[in-house]
Amino acid sequence: MIPFASQRGGGQDLASHLQNAYDNELTEVVEIRGAVASDLHGAFKEWEVQAETLTRCQKYLYSMSINPDPAQGELTRAQYLEYIGRAEAALGLADQPRAVVFHVKHGREHCHVVWSRIDAEHQKAVHIAFDREKLMQVTRSFARDNFLDLPAGYQKSRQKGQDTLYERTQQNQTGLSKTDHKQQVTEAWRHSDDARSFVQALAERGYILATGKRPYVLVDLYGGMHALSKLIDDKAVRTKDLRAFLAKDFPEESLPSVAEAEELAARHRKQIEQTQTDDRLADRLTALKHAQQLRRLALTQEQVARHRQHQQEREQLVSRHRAERHAQRHEHTSRMESTRVKRHEMRVTGLAGFLGRVTGVTAVRRAVHRYRDGKLLEAQRQQRTELANHQDEEKKLLAARQQRQTLAGERKITSLEKVEKREVAALKRDEIRKERVRERGPGNDMASLAQPHKTQAPEIEPNKAFLQAAAPAKEEVPDLRGEFWRAADEREDNSREDDDRGQQPEKDKPQRRR
Repeated sequence: MIPFASQRGGGQDLASHLQNAYDNELTEVVEIRGAVASDLHGAFKEWEVQAETLTRCQKYLYSMSINPDPAQGELTRAQYLEYIGRAEAALGLADQPRAVVFHVKHGREHCHVVWSRIDAEHQKAVHIAFDREKLMQVTRSFARDNFLDLPAGYQKSRQKGQDTLYERTQQNQTGLSKTDHKQQVTEAWRHSDDARSFVQALAERGYILATGKRPYVLVDLYGGMHALSKLIDDKAVRTKDLRAFLAKDFPEESLPSVAEAEELAARHRKQIEQTQTDDRLADRLTALKHAQQLRRLALTQEQVARHRQHQQEREQLVSRHRAERHAQRHEHTSRMESTRVKRHEMRVTGLAGFLGRVTGVTAVRRAVHRYRDGKLLEAQRQQRTELANHQDEEKKLLAARQQRQTLAGERKITSLEKVEKREVAALKRDEIRKERVRERGPGNDMASLAQPHKTQAPEIEPNKAFLQAAAPAKEEVPDLRGEFWRAADEREDNSREDDDRGQQPEKDKPQRRR
């Protein structure tokens, strides 16, 4: 069980990476907690908005990958979730939103967990300190409880550390590991007599001596930047001594910057790779596009079905509302008609009617009827208003729900487009890496930057300072042994002349001129 974790931003790029089906045989989003959206791009965007509105946190995500040792067998999902629970409890992320994604790559299953560091309730970011030590403790306890062996690096006898993310990315793009670079630079160092021959040997191996945050760095043919002192595999070589060794012939102000060196390397690389075409990518791109179309077809069918469902829901709602209004209108009309019929049946005629008109009882009865009819009409008007408001609210709720579903579908399509771009970029990256490995040949040597490529067209003279630095020395390498013996002979001759001059008489000594 080896965890890799870091605080980071760039949620959209991370979501595309986690759903990249080209680099992984299987991608499965198991859980999204604490987000309204059901996809990674939407969830990470929500957490990014929280970070921007509630805090000033830039690295609002905490990403961790869990890689079990294949030699000890696969872990169950329950064991993965147990480890995740222990890790988030130790890091203080127990109640934070998270996403869990499982990958299968080269037949090996591993897990990615991404937490949001933003505590929306308290409007602050969760502070994570000493996370590596905490994860090491969690790994030790988990391995002990599940009878697993600790991976290398968790024992007291610690060996070489893991490569950084930058080094792994460079290796994926070029096919050259840090060990390969160290071997090339160390070989150039051991076969060089002075600073100029060392820089010339570096240029022949595809490296440019430049200056950046450090006085002396290397930029390779593919644009990768390396610390020169870390690529010389000799414990006797210290950074201070290396700077003193180069400072005389190559002062810092005479070297190109990292940006200039990268531009120079890009021009050389373009000349070398200009014969490459997309024909080699055609077959693989066609297969990838076909797989992407099949995956997109499911979303398209889902979108069409959702559109039909929305249309059907709207039609059903309109029919139901029409039926409710018709039923209410029929109820009101029936009640008014029944009241009129009942009053007609109970009307007073004959002598009683005459006496009622004379005494005013009929007038009072009519006034009471008008009052009751007014109340009834007011109640019916209120009922119609309430029904209309209720139906309008239902229309708004239905429209809002359908809009959310439509936006969610569009967001899935947008997310899929980002994933597809990442997959195409990964395919091209692999093809470029294979081509670069093929160009380097069995010796794994990069093209020389000291001499123009055979197919290189005339171009503007690159950085003059670097060409002067990379050019072989015009002066011959001094013969230190011969110079030493000549100096010794001259010193011996001078001492003999002094002895002879001391033995001359006083009168024979030359007079000093005034």
